[in-house]
Amino acid sequence: MSRGEESIGERKAKVLIKLRGYKLIKKEKHKDAVSYIIGLPKEKEKAIVWCIPGETTVGVASLNRLQKVMKEVKIERGIIVTEGRYTHAVKQGAKKKKIELLPKTFPVFDLFEHALVPKHEILTSEERQQLLAQYKVQPYQLPQIEASDPAVKAIGAKPGDVLRIIRKSPTAGEHLAYRYVVE
Repeated sequence: MSRGEESIGERKAKVLIKLRGYKLIKKEKHKDAVSYIIGLPKEKEKAIVWCIPGETTVGVASLNRLQKVMKEVKIERGIIVTEGRYTHAVKQGAKKKKIELLPKTFPVFDLFEHALVPKHEILTSEERQQLLAQYKVQPYQLPQIEASDPAVKAIGAKPGDVLRIIRKSPTAGEHLAYRYVVE
């Protein structure tokens, strides 16, 4: 890779920041990683996106390195982006430490720019209550969508969230569908 060229992990980080509506505060290069300090507008807090380029397997050492950087900059949430896979120990440790592990299948491009992929949005708690009251249903009674769905991963929805999916329709103009995110 030549100087100035981005790694796949860095491109994934940029797509992640764009799709989830995060605000980039600062980008920093470390000897074995690239970090992006971002603002999370909805939660009104900061997080760090930790890119590990060229790594085939991410182990506990990488997780501990991120944890150390998070303590130094006083940030409680982290996201690891890599082109490789995660060890079992990392998957277990990340949950306890408020670190999200972005799967290696995360797209390197904005999948919502494709003509066949409709817009997905996470409902706010007020919108969710209004929707459930309007249709007199519980969330689990809505059609389901898996948390592993690429669009769900891209927008950062978690199991228990309700999504609004907006499709363009030649007859209706826009068609709204709602989905309950499940594990």
